[in-house]
Amino acid sequence: MGSFKIISIFVLVVIFFPSFHPKCGASASAEEAAALLKWKASFLNQNNSFLTSWNLQSGNAKNSSVLPCTWAGISCIDGSVNRLNLSDWSIKGSLYDFPFSSLPNLEYLDLSFNQIFGSIPKQIGNLSKLIYLDFWANELSGKIPPEICNLRNLTHLDFESNQLSGPIPVVMGNLISLQFLYLCQNNLTGAIPKSLGNLTNLIILYLYENQLSGSIFKEVGDLKFLTDMELGENQLNGSIPISIGNLSSLQFLYLYQNNLTGAIPKSLGNLTKLIELDLSDNQLNGSIPTSIGNLSTLKVLHLGSNQFSGSIPATFGNLNRLVELDLAFNQLSGSIPVSIGNLSNLELLSLGQNQCFGTIPQELGNLNKLNMLTGPIPKSLQNCSSLVRARFDGNHFQGNLSEMFGIYPVLDFIDLSNNQFYGKLSSNWGKCKMLKTLVVAKNNITGSIPLEIGNLTQLHTLNLSSNYISGEIPREVGKLTSLLKLDLHDNQLTGGIPQELGVLMEFLDLSTNSLNGTLPELLGDLKHLFHMNLSNNVLSQKIPLQIGKLTQLSELDLSQNLLTGEIPSEFQNLQNLGTLDLSQNNLSGLIPKALAELPGLLHINLSFNNLEGPIPSGRAFVNLTLEEVNGNKGLCGNITGLRACESSPLIKKHVKDKRKELVLIIVLPLLGSFTLLGALFGVLKLHDRRKQNSGEEDIEVNKGGLFAICAYDGKALYKEIVRSTEVFSETYCIGKGGCGSVYKAQLPSGEVVAVKRLHNAPNVAKDKSFLNEIRALTEIKHRNIVKLFGFCSNGQHSILVYEYLERGSLAKILSIEEEAKELDWQKRLNIIKGVAHALSYMHHDCSPPIVHRDISSNNILLDPECEARVSDFGTSKFLRRDSSNWSSLAGTYGYVAPEFAYTMKVNEKCDVYSFGVLTMEVIKGKHPGDLIANLLSSKLEETELKDLLDQRLLYPNQQIEKNLISILKLARECLHADPQCRPTMLIISRLISTC
Repeated sequence: MGSFKIISIFVLVVIFFPSFHPKCGASASAEEAAALLKWKASFLNQNNSFLTSWNLQSGNAKNSSVLPCTWAGISCIDGSVNRLNLSDWSIKGSLYDFPFSSLPNLEYLDLSFNQIFGSIPKQIGNLSKLIYLDFWANELSGKIPPEICNLRNLTHLDFESNQLSGPIPVVMGNLISLQFLYLCQNNLTGAIPKSLGNLTNLIILYLYENQLSGSIFKEVGDLKFLTDMELGENQLNGSIPISIGNLSSLQFLYLYQNNLTGAIPKSLGNLTKLIELDLSDNQLNGSIPTSIGNLSTLKVLHLGSNQFSGSIPATFGNLNRLVELDLAFNQLSGSIPVSIGNLSNLELLSLGQNQCFGTIPQELGNLNKLNMLTGPIPKSLQNCSSLVRARFDGNHFQGNLSEMFGIYPVLDFIDLSNNQFYGKLSSNWGKCKMLKTLVVAKNNITGSIPLEIGNLTQLHTLNLSSNYISGEIPREVGKLTSLLKLDLHDNQLTGGIPQELGVLMEFLDLSTNSLNGTLPELLGDLKHLFHMNLSNNVLSQKIPLQIGKLTQLSELDLSQNLLTGEIPSEFQNLQNLGTLDLSQNNLSGLIPKALAELPGLLHINLSFNNLEGPIPSGRAFVNLTLEEVNGNKGLCGNITGLRACESSPLIKKHVKDKRKELVLIIVLPLLGSFTLLGALFGVLKLHDRRKQNSGEEDIEVNKGGLFAICAYDGKALYKEIVRSTEVFSETYCIGKGGCGSVYKAQLPSGEVVAVKRLHNAPNVAKDKSFLNEIRALTEIKHRNIVKLFGFCSNGQHSILVYEYLERGSLAKILSIEEEAKELDWQKRLNIIKGVAHALSYMHHDCSPPIVHRDISSNNILLDPECEARVSDFGTSKFLRRDSSNWSSLAGTYGYVAPEFAYTMKVNEKCDVYSFGVLTMEVIKGKHPGDLIANLLSSKLEETELKDLLDQRLLYPNQQIEKNLISILKLARECLHADPQCRPTMLIISRLISTC
């Protein structure tokens, strides 16, 4: 019997010995190592310094069983890999070669913060022992594979911040061990599956920033261990389920930015451990339940931007840990409960814009007060000394303002505008030393501006407009060195404008007061000012020349004053002006010709002055109407209703008075020109003779004839360009097109320019129309158009000299994945806007209009701030209304309007079509190709937006998505087969500005 037992044991040992043989362990390790090395070999960045230890020579070469276990990021149990942590290792690759089947003992896998792209293979279901899986912050796309349900031991699943799409698999409800589920910041669609209610061990559920729809599943109430549920920024609808009140462990509940309706269930008052509750930006209605006051641990309560009505519950005073309370943009009524003063930790209080959004019948009189917050601000709010931001604007608050507010040491922002406060401004505001924004506009405030305002050294915005404030603007305002915006318009202020104002000022509005005296010359020091309105005062004497230094101004309104003297010619420097209103003053003299060079989009009003003489011709005056010059008896010009300038006595007078000056200005330069032309003719003759004798063309600049229209000395510039490019060596070539090659040239001054050498070389310099075109193009000044410095030509080369932009073309940037990702949705919207503004300027503000003829992503350059700049006017031609504009140039393939194929006629609508293609390319990230036909053959609503978007970027938020849809609709109109049905670039520019 004993011998039988020994034999039996021997047999068992023999049978099972191989599975315990050391070589078999080595074989398994070698297999895992080989599989991991195969995956590593698929990476796009093989020089990854983090993975240098991943090779067959690592560790003890004689003991191959420990090879993968000694590699960085890997842990083993019994010689087999059980943990793989490669978080933030700059891996760039996919999961297609990941050894899912070769790592049977893997329990922990962390690949977060890498650049892993492509879809998640279904083989992920083979990792049956996996407990922890983290792919956070990668570039994974496609659907979540249903095979994920095989990972029954999983407790942590994180797919946050990827580009996953499609629905959440219903089978995910089988992962009953799951405690942490992060699917947020993806492009997931469909309803939240009810099966998630089976995950009764769940602690955290993050589904925010997706496109999930449908209602919140009532089974959510079964997740008793849930502490954090975040479903914001989706498209969820329906009501908040009552069952949420069962989540007794819940600490954070975020449902903001959805389409939820109905009332807040009273059961939310059961969530006594809740710390943060955000239901803002929905369509919730009804009254706010008093049970919210039971949430004694609450620190953040955001209910803004809904349709709540009724009063603010007095029980809010029980929330003594509350730090943020946002009830703005609702329809709340009644007064602020005194109990609010109990919230001694409150930092943010937002009650602004509580009013009925519908119209109230006139016969109901003052019942509209019942649809907004009323009454005084309770004095108990003075207890809330921790306030940092407070909004009360757009309500019906009343009472004496000087009695309501105390001293708030850390207050940063307060807006009391558009109410019915009265009384004086308290000197206590000057003791709120951290205050950056003080807005009390549109009330019934009287008295003077307290001198203590000058103590607010950090103040950025002071808006006291539309009140009854009197007295002088205190000189102490000049102490506000950080002030960016000063708005005191529509008051009863007297005295002069303070001599000194903060040099950082960007916005100044003192209009509609009784200010007198002169305009201070020191206003010219406000170099950042973009808006200045001093209209409707009693300011007198001349406009200081220093105003011409304010080159950032987009609006200048000095109308309805008593200003005298001439309009300063220095105004020609105000190249960013959109509005210039000098009407209803006593200005005299001629309109400076220099003003004609102001931007063409300028709205100008010179009516009711004493101006004389002709209206200058130029882009700033192209759209001038009679109403804008009416009331000036001495003006003449080519405007309907205004007398023509034939033999104006005024002109004769000016000619007579300035005859000597004109002799110097006209005759002497002419004599100099004839002398230079004679010398040039002699040089050309000599050059031609030498060419005939030698039979060769000399490229040396000092021997060739030169024509230049340039900001530089043409001859010297040409010589330096030839030298710096080594006679246009391929080394310096940065691009080639149908009309020429572009080179990068560095001038002796250090400035870098882009030089386009034209293929048709010297003959173009003899074309007078071409030279006129170039001369006009050099005068173009627009922030979205690449500056053309000039044109140079000699016997060998004809070149255009452009501003150089280092980032290069939009086409190049979109073709490089890393650079394309830097162009987020907002930057891409700005690029589209910039091109639209540039083309609108070319088509509608240049005289004659300019058609680009070759709008494409190759001809859009980006500056360092990713601002679009339209380039390459080498193929542009002026569009004259009286010419046919037939052309053999076809632009860039894929961007050319369809009618060009059979008409060969170029007009503005060709650019509009190209702009439509470019718009789709910017949004898609590549040329749209066949998508154009699909878009035109169906309604935009029938096309899924995601199919038109660049998949390399995360799906846009709701506001950006809305703007993209609007712009795509506009692009569709631009691509209309009938040119007459396409909108003009002026219309496009205006519409696109609202996005």
